[in-house]
Amino acid sequence: MVVSDPSRAPAWTLQRLIAWGTRHFEKHGIDSPRLTIEELLGHVLSASRLQLYMDLQRPLEAGELARLRELVEQRSARVPLQHLLGSSEFRGRRFTVDRRALIPRPETELLVEACLAELPGEQQASTLELGTGSGVIALSLLAERPALRLVAVELSAEAAALARENAARLGLSDRLDLREGDLFAPLRPGERFDLIVSNPPYVASEVIATLEPEVRDHDPRLALDGGTEGLEIIRRIVDQAKAWTVPGGLLALEIGDDQGVAVKALLERAGFEDIQIKKDYAELDRLALGRIPSPGTGEGKGGGSPS
Repeated sequence: MVVSDPSRAPAWTLQRLIAWGTRHFEKHGIDSPRLTIEELLGHVLSASRLQLYMDLQRPLEAGELARLRELVEQRSARVPLQHLLGSSEFRGRRFTVDRRALIPRPETELLVEACLAELPGEQQASTLELGTGSGVIALSLLAERPALRLVAVELSAEAAALARENAARLGLSDRLDLREGDLFAPLRPGERFDLIVSNPPYVASEVIATLEPEVRDHDPRLALDGGTEGLEIIRRIVDQAKAWTVPGGLLALEIGDDQGVAVKALLERAGFEDIQIKKDYAELDRLALGRIPSPGTGEGKGGGSPS
């Protein structure tokens, strides 16, 4: 894709480049065009957005302009901004992101918040994350719950390596028990958890081709493809979770925005209680929560109405 070259014009100041980049990204249908050019400029100059605005008349050198042009071309070709920056913010922390794992979405922060509400602040608790990807969920929980014991499982060796890199950057390597394998397969006989959490693949196979290019062409298909209805991995988790959860423990899942009714039914059939389907920022179904019955409470009561 050809991008007009700002390096041929004199005095390409930050102010002029922000205006130029905003118009360029608007023309190419890029979300948040002004923020995008600001982020790319900040990346090239190793500067914060505040620093950019404190020095708007600063002209870029030829090498800086060449690097910016390269990044603008890639973003215009729908390479994700996070991949160009090499990182993404999640709950106030920077995580390395690339093609090895899903780019973390803001909605997933709601899943972390639901887990934190379940985990006592200073008491010891055990958590299992299935499909950790880049590690944003597991590492956020470990960072915010110092007494937490956490096992994370990841099928992709490449994604597991990325999670380990993020753990090292955040100083959490010694607390992350990361195991490679398929869902519950790497667990040991007798292990039980107070909480099982997962952001599993939940996109129906036939829908993947219709996704935005940033997702379709750059996120790993393994992390997206949930089978014919998008429920294949969710169904496997729901069917097996009770064997690995203490009585009264919680299963917390991120789900597709059209899957609330179906996932609630799966949880009910599996005997979960206190089932809730929670909304995201756009008021769409996004989380499914279900609790393992405690002794004496009975099985298969189902849950309350979605909230």
